Amino acid sequence: MAKNDYNNNNTRWSNRIMLLTMWSFFGVAFFAWTWDAFDFFTVSLTASDLATTFDKSVTDITWGITLVLMFRSVGSILFGIASDRYGRKWPFVVNNLLFIVLELGTGFCRTYSEFLACRALFGVAMGGLYGNAAATALEDLPVEARGLMSGMLQQGYAFGYLLAAAFARGLVNTTRHGWRPLFWFGACPPVLFIVWRLLLPETQAYQQRESVRRTAHANTTVSKTFVEEGKVALRRHWLLLTYLVLLMAGFNFMSHGSQDLYPTLLSSQYGFGPTSVTVTQVVANLGAMLGGTLVGFSSQTLGRRLSIIAMCVMGGCLLYPYTFVSSTAVMAAAFFEQFCVQGAWGVIPIHLSELSPGAFRTFVVGTSYQLGNLISSASSTIESTIGERFPLPPRNGKARYDYGKSTADGTLTWITMKTGWALSSLFVAWPACIKDHSWAGTR
Repeated sequence: MAKNDYNNNNTRWSNRIMLLTMWSFFGVAFFAWTWDAFDFFTVSLTASDLATTFDKSVTDITWGITLVLMFRSVGSILFGIASDRYGRKWPFVVNNLLFIVLELGTGFCRTYSEFLACRALFGVAMGGLYGNAAATALEDLPVEARGLMSGMLQQGYAFGYLLAAAFARGLVNTTRHGWRPLFWFGACPPVLFIVWRLLLPETQAYQQRESVRRTAHANTTVSKTFVEEGKVALRRHWLLLTYLVLLMAGFNFMSHGSQDLYPTLLSSQYGFGPTSVTVTQVVANLGAMLGGTLVGFSSQTLGRRLSIIAMCVMGGCLLYPYTFVSSTAVMAAAFFEQFCVQGAWGVIPIHLSELSPGAFRTFVVGTSYQLGNLISSASSTIESTIGERFPLPPRNGKARYDYGKSTADGTLTWITMKTGWALSSLFVAWPACIKDHSWAGTR
C-alpha cells in the first residue's frame, strides 16, 4: 500500500476516487505549467517579427524576456505567501486570470513601451504559478511516485515550448495580423484551467496543515500564527533558501542559455527555414520530455544529486555539436542536449519540495526558483549582445551574427557552475539543509 506523509489509508492506489483526485491535481498543475511556458516562449519565437513591428533590434526585444524573468520573483513571493496562507486554489485562479488579461494585452500592443509593460506584469503572474503548481501536483502523492511525477510535471515546460513552436508555425504571419494571433490564442486555455481548478478541493496536505495550525493556536488568529511561523522558518532555514536560490540560478542559466535564442541561431546563422527550425525544436523538446521523465523516475533509485550531476556533465559534453553543427544533423545533438538539460530539471520539483519546510512549501519552492530566474534574467540579452560582437556576412540584406559562440560559451560556463554547486552540496550544503524537514528522505 502506497501512503503519503500523513499515512492516510485513503491514499492507497486501489481507492479509485482518491486516485482520480490525485491525477486531477496533477493534471491541472501540469497543463497550467505547460501553458505558462507556452506564453513565455511566444516572445522568443517571434523576436524577429516583434523587432520589425516595433522598429527595434532583436536585442531590444529580448528585454521583454529579461523583464519577465526579473519580475517573476515578485510574483513568487506574493503568490507563494498567499498560497501557503489561504490555500492553493484561489491564488491559482487569480494567476490564470492575469494570464488571460496580459496575453490579450500583449497581442494588442502598439508601441515598444506597451510591450515591455505587459511583459513585466506577465512576469509577476508567471512567477506565482510554479510553486503553487508543484505543491498542487506533488504534495498529496505517495512517496514512491514522486520522482516519476516530478519528472513528468517539469516537462510541462518542454511541452509548452513544443506547443508554442508548433502554433507559431500555424499562427504567425499567416494572417494580416502577423505575430498577434499567437498571443490572442495564448489567452484562451487558462479559462479551462480556472474551471478545472474550481471543481477541485484544497489539497489534503494543506487542509491537514491548516487544521493543525488552528488547533495548536486556538487562542490567536491564524494569520498571526502564520506570520510567527514564517519568522521562525526564516531564522532556521535561511541557509537552505540561499543554497536553493544559487542552485536555481545555475539551472536557469543552463536552460535559458541553451534555449531562448536557439531558433534565432538556426535561422539567422545557419540559414534554416521556418519548417526546419520548427522540426529541430520539436525534436529537441521530445528529447527534453523523455529526459525529464526518465531521469525524474531514475532519481527515485539513484538519488536526486547523482542524477543531476550526471546530466550536467553529459550536457556540457554535447554543447559543441549542439551549437556548431550547421546541417540538419544538428537535430540529433539537439535531442540529446535537451534530454540532459531537462533531465536535470526533471528532478527539481521534487528536490525543492523535499527540502522545503512543509508550512511554507509553495513560498520556498516558488521563490527559490524565481530568484534563481532573477539572477539569470539577462541571459538572453547577454547572449544577443555577445553574438552581435561577431558579425557574419549579410544574407538577403539582413544582418547576421554568430550566436553560436555566445550560446556555447555562456551555457558551458553555467553548466560547469551548476555541476560545482551540485558536487558542493554532497559535502557542505546537504547535511545542513535537510535536517528537520518532513519531506527530506534519503535522496
